[in-house]
Amino acid sequence: MPQEIMTITLPLVLNWGGVNCYLVRTDAGHVLVDTGGSNKRKELARRLESLGCGPGDLRLIVLTHGDFDHIGNAAHLRRRFGAKIAMHRDDSGMAERGDMFWNRRKGGALIRMLVPLLFRLGRKDRFQPDIYLDDGDSLKEHGLDAKVIALPGHSRGSIGILTAGGDLLCGDLLESTKGPALNAIMDDPEAAEASVERLRGLPIRTVYTGHGGPFPMERIMGGDL
Repeated sequence: MPQEIMTITLPLVLNWGGVNCYLVRTDAGHVLVDTGGSNKRKELARRLESLGCGPGDLRLIVLTHGDFDHIGNAAHLRRRFGAKIAMHRDDSGMAERGDMFWNRRKGGALIRMLVPLLFRLGRKDRFQPDIYLDDGDSLKEHGLDAKVIALPGHSRGSIGILTAGGDLLCGDLLESTKGPALNAIMDDPEAAEASVERLRGLPIRTVYTGHGGPFPMERIMGGDL
């Protein structure tokens, strides 16, 4: 059976758009890439169940970066499903300390004021990853025929997951709410541009973003960004 990517879109706080989680069905079970925010935990549970993913079916939780709208349910799902959590070490302090600015540049005063009000990671939802992922790592041992691609820019520890079939789950390097674009919030714009340039040299067919719908890689190759 080929690997199947199923999109779960959960509303952000105050209904400021949505955030995508990706459930990948494999012969060995399921892998969940990103988990959404804790504000829609019950909805995530319903969606996982409706897609045939119950306790014992989830092999691994992969986090593309440490923002709380992507990692908010990871610890809860680990407790419920027994799945291990994997992410890049350069973002792990966000999950461990509940600080979304950990290992990031300071950013603007307005952003630093608003983020704690809108996005929080309570103590029971903080966690230490079970697995630290690095560029080039294979996920085959977890049942997913894919490799890790380092994509710094949005955060230092941002990663993408590139499947053997050419599907890229890119986290928040790119968004597609109004067409393919760099994410509006970048910790390191130069690193982000370098990450996009790297993508142009990889065998990618379809790009799945953290926010917005998927799009063909040709949109990037054709200079849409």
